[in-house]
Amino acid sequence: MKEHFKETAALIGEPVRATILWTLMEGKALTATELAMAADTTPSNISMHLAKLMNAGLLKATAQGRHRYYALSGKEIAYAVEALATLIPVPSKKREPVDEIMPAIKQCRTCYDHLAGKTGVAIADALLKLKFMVANENSFELKPKGRKWFEGMSIDTDALQEMRRSFLRPCLDWSERRYHIAGSLAAALLDSMLQQDWVRRTKNSRAVIVTAKGQKELYDTLKIVV
Repeated sequence: MKEHFKETAALIGEPVRATILWTLMEGKALTATELAMAADTTPSNISMHLAKLMNAGLLKATAQGRHRYYALSGKEIAYAVEALATLIPVPSKKREPVDEIMPAIKQCRTCYDHLAGKTGVAIADALLKLKFMVANENSFELKPKGRKWFEGMSIDTDALQEMRRSFLRPCLDWSERRYHIAGSLAAALLDSMLQQDWVRRTKNSRAVIVTAKGQKELYDTLKIVV
């Protein structure tokens, strides 16, 4: 186990491979060319790194026409990468300008398939404050009031609980150092917010924009100011 851990840590820790994993945290499948641009490296070098990540089971590839698209092999890989990011030292406010302390990705972003950042944490806080869910040891539990709220978002909570994946759990936010919600319920919430135009994705970034409609609805339903 220790040797396998050391091998995986060394694999992830290499700068180009770390950039590949971080870039794929958006949840999109990308080509080798797109990943080479993101990592600022050559096509031949990116191919070598992709092969190593594939062999380790961290990535999966899908062929479509002439292209191969790469993605994280599972949600647990995204959660591990997000957890590693919590080890990033907190910057000194005396040294960092305000616009660098809270860029868009820290305000609101995707953590693979759910919302994170300041907005994601605010949603978790509101769900707890309104007793829509309660925090148990290392877990969140949805309460009847919360189930009703999610159903108002056109989310079938019963169907989600029958899925194999985790239904609702805390996920430590690397920028806020506090918890946002993860699991199938959090993924369904992001999908619903996108469909209802509460939030919008930004091109080539994990940053998410909260629309004027989303700001109003989040305040009206959860008393969140974003």
